[in-house]
Amino acid sequence: MDLAFTPEEQQFREDIRAWVRANLPTDISHKVHNALRLSRDDLQRWGKILGKKGWLGHAWPKSFGGPGWSSIQKHLFEEECALAGAPRVLPFGPVMVAPVIMAFGTPEQQQRFLPGIASGEVWWSQGYSEPGAGSDLASVKCRAERQGNKYIVNGQKAWTTLGQYGEWIFCLVRTSNEGKPQTGISFLLIDMKSPGVTVRPTVLLDGEPEVNEVFFDDVEVPVENLIGEENKGWTYAKHLLSHERTNIADVNRTKRELERLKRVAKAEGVFDDVRFRDEIAKLEVDVVALEMLVLRVLAAEKSGKNSLDIAGLLKIRGSEIQQRYSELMMLAAGPYALPLIQEAMEAGWQGDFPGGGVWCAPLASTYFNMRKTTIYGGSNEVQRTIVAQTVLG
Repeated sequence: MDLAFTPEEQQFREDIRAWVRANLPTDISHKVHNALRLSRDDLQRWGKILGKKGWLGHAWPKSFGGPGWSSIQKHLFEEECALAGAPRVLPFGPVMVAPVIMAFGTPEQQQRFLPGIASGEVWWSQGYSEPGAGSDLASVKCRAERQGNKYIVNGQKAWTTLGQYGEWIFCLVRTSNEGKPQTGISFLLIDMKSPGVTVRPTVLLDGEPEVNEVFFDDVEVPVENLIGEENKGWTYAKHLLSHERTNIADVNRTKRELERLKRVAKAEGVFDDVRFRDEIAKLEVDVVALEMLVLRVLAAEKSGKNSLDIAGLLKIRGSEIQQRYSELMMLAAGPYALPLIQEAMEAGWQGDFPGGGVWCAPLASTYFNMRKTTIYGGSNEVQRTIVAQTVLG
């Protein structure tokens, strides 16, 4: 792999950097750089700015309205957005369900759903996990029974990220109990405004209702909302998971947070400690290695190879690194790493303590939130088993 960017790629980076600098709202970038809560309006406002430019679906091919960028261009775009303090693009629409609709949806479904995803107008949620089916998705029990030209859906989904804002949700539902569990699953698109859909927030360790339970009670879903064939949803789910696990690694946000870690360490006076700097150096080496792994996955996608196995490894390393940088920030800040008191933060207080506590107030919240990264998207223990079986043999 040639690690040097071409002059054309360097110019592309400069163009992206200039555009992001001119179009990213400063209030949003301030919140991102200081780990403050991003509202629905913040997230959707940035999404719509990207959508207007045609870049919300920056990984989409030209045939579906995307820019048709190369793997390197996509990577450079994501990196420049992250370093500038742009919010992470919510993946559920443009990164996860859109590729499934492109690959397996009918032309009518593509025309119906893709424009709203590309513009950022429609908020999508993911309905995969259930109370008894997390990493083992083949165990889903949420049931969809066909009655004429509609499905009747009953069951529950769990850990639905930002589902309180959702307008549509893509779900794995059980349509058959015949044969292996994987063979009875279908991929269904459900309007969350439908009668019988109930969303109940789940408050996490950091005090945020980031995830939700979603209940379906005799929800009617038109048959035309079925993606692909009935009972073939497992195939479509695997296609989506490779995109999700690549996205979880989030190497560009990690590079931004690595710089934040250095700022915290310098502000708190621990950067001069050789042993602490050694820990930062080890983390930085792992971040560079993670970036190389991301580029391998992107190169595999470009060549048409199935990157799912590598994506599992990417998810393992990326999630562990996210936990490590949040831990090091806590160690650097010491007693200034206060729990996040959201009302005080929104009032403009950031812990103005002697010694640089201004950096530290949100760190405990970040630390608690990052505990989830090794679990969601397929727990790391399960991912290691998959890598051992499919890559190592």
